[in-house]
Amino acid sequence: MANSYSALGRWFEYLNDDCGYEQWSQYLIKTLESLGAGLCGIDIGCGNGYFTRALVKAGYSVTGFDVSPEMLSRAKELSLSEGVRAEFLFGDITKLKLNAPADFAVAVNDCLNYVPAEKLKSAFSHVRRCLKKGGAFVFDVSSAHKLTSVIGGNMFAEDRDDVTYLWFNTLKEGRVEMELTFFERQADGKYARFDESHVQYIHEERDIIRELEAAGFSVRTEGHLGQDKTERINFICKRL
Repeated sequence: MANSYSALGRWFEYLNDDCGYEQWSQYLIKTLESLGAGLCGIDIGCGNGYFTRALVKAGYSVTGFDVSPEMLSRAKELSLSEGVRAEFLFGDITKLKLNAPADFAVAVNDCLNYVPAEKLKSAFSHVRRCLKKGGAFVFDVSSAHKLTSVIGGNMFAEDRDDVTYLWFNTLKEGRVEMELTFFERQADGKYARFDESHVQYIHEERDIIRELEAAGFSVRTEGHLGQDKTERINFICKRL
């Protein structure tokens, strides 16, 4: 069984094309503007780089970080194809270091759900050290309700012409263990199979707030796109 995103990393943005990327990126930009964030930032857990590219197109200077080489490779390809100048580097939120502090950091679409509870404070402390005083930190998590009642214990699948996937989710204490199988169409018309596993950790809103405050952030929360918190919670923070 391969590591997370060894296969999905090549398809992530493509298979998530119904998640409302455009509206989501505009929400992110408006949130950064409301915080008075500067123009130099980092996108942690950037994936295939959609939000990095959107921020660059909006006038920001952004470097994307991810722990998946496949994610980063695809992010570079998509940036080149769109004529977007952005740098993409390997980086783990629990160990992240910068040569110079940034004006802001974002971590969009479940990045923090891949961090176990005992490493949250370390992750937030590393982000804080990467930011200037007063710097903005905006991120989201899938809610405890979503992971326990919508994802956990359920199976999902999708069949497209070039790729088919099966996604099985087992609910365990404090986490959801995910097993994914992909069938990728090859140039000769045959399909190659790839398997990988993921673990997403279930975090309560109050626990994240506690760790953020302990790491030196002020914080407020709201639901996805500023609306309902049922399935996704946004954390809007500033370094103290």
